[in-house]
Amino acid sequence: MDLGDLGDLVNPSGPHEQWQDHGLGLLRTILHQNGVMTDMFSTRACRTWGEVRQRLRGYDMLIMNVRSYTFPVAYRAAKIFKEVNPNGLIVVGGMHATVALDEMTAVEEIDKICQGPGENIIVDLIRDPAAFPRIILGVGAKSMADWPMIDRALWPKPATWKLARKFNWPLEPECGWGPPGVVTLLTSRVCPWQCVFCNENSYIPNMGRRPVEMVIDELNYLDRKHGPVGSLVIHDSMFFQNPSWLEEWLEKYPRQANKVWPYWAAGRADTVRQWPQLFEALIRETNWNTVSIGFESGSDRVLRIINKECSEEDNYFTIDLLGRIGDDMERQGKKPPVFWSNIMLGIPGETRDDAFKTMRMVKYTRRIM
Repeated sequence: MDLGDLGDLVNPSGPHEQWQDHGLGLLRTILHQNGVMTDMFSTRACRTWGEVRQRLRGYDMLIMNVRSYTFPVAYRAAKIFKEVNPNGLIVVGGMHATVALDEMTAVEEIDKICQGPGENIIVDLIRDPAAFPRIILGVGAKSMADWPMIDRALWPKPATWKLARKFNWPLEPECGWGPPGVVTLLTSRVCPWQCVFCNENSYIPNMGRRPVEMVIDELNYLDRKHGPVGSLVIHDSMFFQNPSWLEEWLEKYPRQANKVWPYWAAGRADTVRQWPQLFEALIRETNWNTVSIGFESGSDRVLRIINKECSEEDNYFTIDLLGRIGDDMERQGKKPPVFWSNIMLGIPGETRDDAFKTMRMVKYTRRIM
């Protein structure tokens, strides 16, 4: 079952509520490729919990990929599933199972809990769940090259004709970063930095990045099969890392893709300062036109508190560099790139002066969404 707030695929309040779950898509693709066929519906396509209850009735197994922000929905769905299917089995995995195992084990209705990646264990687990204990350590691939291409037709559909008209299913709706249809994708799995508010490499195993040509081949396939593709959202926690991969992307994407689609992707100010020529080339030649940077704060003191490993100087260097690139592109009659800036206020220990330094940094940034 796909999880999300009720009604998000009926009458959503914004585009992000309509984005699809790549974990669900990957695991369901693997199951189907191995002959384990599943039905699927989404809480986002239901208006009431009574409707969810009717959809759950009659099944002997419920599989859920649970994130922390969908845990309340998963919790209630598990209760309902056991009420209507007392002998049914509930199998869960996902990020919340990894970072908050105590909350998952406290839900007595949940029968099997898979921690960590599940792509190399999901088939055996679903075929014979009785062979596994309640808490299972997942087995992941060593590289994203080992992942199959997600069958996006296995994702939930928009639930109304009105939403379907602009959804571009199985591609995704535009959100203001680029034109529809939107392809959301991953090229890397883990950010290796250890910021205190995230530190995802402490609970997600590192794995090899997806090969550049595999990424481009999928984009071209989606453009032919479900297109036209209008823009990309690269969901990597940290796209601007691994210079050798980025250099290959720079070389091959403009030449091998059906079109040099504009894209949103994330970086860090310190890596931009470390590799400014590579950053500029990617902006100019690959149409990286929406640059997400986790500036977080304009205060060195706060950046140290959160272990960002970036400085005020790094932040301003990146702001100035993208500003100069944008000015030059405007003179050439091209659309300039913009920042999607991530800012934190109210961090424990932050002072009034720290907060004002951050706001001055934001005000200093000329092209920002």
